[in-house]
Amino acid sequence: MKKKNDLSLQEAMQAMLREYRLEPQVNEARVKMLWAKLMGKTISTYTSNISVRKNVLYLTILSAPLKQELSYAKDKIKDLLNDEMGEEFVKDVVIR
Repeated sequence: MKKKNDLSLQEAMQAMLREYRLEPQVNEARVKMLWAKLMGKTISTYTSNISVRKNVLYLTILSAPLKQELSYAKDKIKDLLNDEMGEEFVKDVVIR
């Protein structure tokens, strides 16, 4: 029998993250981990900086040809990350 204030562990963790305003930091860490997994080792080695500010993913790429290639695939990168995270977190991708 459940009480009114019973929460699942997932609900309790989400409530704690919202309460302490830690969701942006946790989501940024998730994006950084997913980048290496989704893009592979080669692209990850040419990526020097990954940051997320106000739901915009900023990538610093060291190779000019790779930077050009990834700039054509911004929407695909955004969709891959959002699908893996299970929410619309990344609104735009900026490649520097």
